[in-house]
Formats: sequence, structure tokens, C-alpha cells
Amino acid sequence: MMRSVFGSLLVAAMLVSGVAQAVGQPFDRAGFDALEKAGKPILVLVHADWCPTCRAQAPLVSDLLKQPQFSRIAALRVDFDQQRDAVRSFNVTQQSTLIVFKNGHEVGRSVGDTRRDSIEALLKKAL
Repeated sequence: MMRSVFGSLLVAAMLVSGVAQAVGQPFDRAGFDALEKAGKPILVLVHADWCPTCRAQAPLVSDLLKQPQFSRIAALRVDFDQQRDAVRSFNVTQQSTLIVFKNGHEVGRSVGDTRRDSIEALLKKAL
């Protein structure tokens, strides 16, 4: 009984803290390739649910992507623990990595950044 109550409280705390807040669509290679081929600006977020830095980035990135200037950016979320092939293909060594692409080419990346102004500057590189 006690474990059940603790488990429920843990899930509720995770939801409130933003762990469940997912930014972007789940990554798949075919979708990424199609966006790249179409010349769409892309943000790849390498995320882990257990990562406090990722949790701090999520609301910042979400808010920025809602701004009209960034509305064209397609955001794709790579699960750091479950999508190891994608993580390797992007040469990522740790979660909380943000990568932006413009015209099919990587134009910027950051690791562990939780400052709104620098994440905004990174997104501008994709436009």
C-alpha cells in the first residue's frame, strides 16, 4: 500500500515538475530527412527524462518555439537513452544537447545551456 501511494506521489511530482513536458515531435530518421530535403529549419533536442538540465530547457524552448519568428522551426526530440543510433549519428555525447539545422546543414549546437537568450540566439541561426 505504501509503495503504491509513494509511486502515485512520484508520478504526480514528475508531472508537475515538467518531466512529462515534451518539446518537439519524437525523432525518426525518415521524418528528419524529409524536413531536411524540404529545406525546413530544424531543431534537434537530445533529451533524457531524468535530466534536470533537460527539464530546465523544455519550457524555455517551448516558449521560444511559440513565438512567431520561430514558428517555422520543426522541433524533433531524440531520446538519449532509447535512440542510441540517432545520438551517435549526431555525434552527441550527452543529453541536453540542442542542434539547429538550416538548408540541410548543422549551423549550431549547445550542450547544457539553460539561458533563454543564448537558446534564442541558437534558434535564430536556423532561420
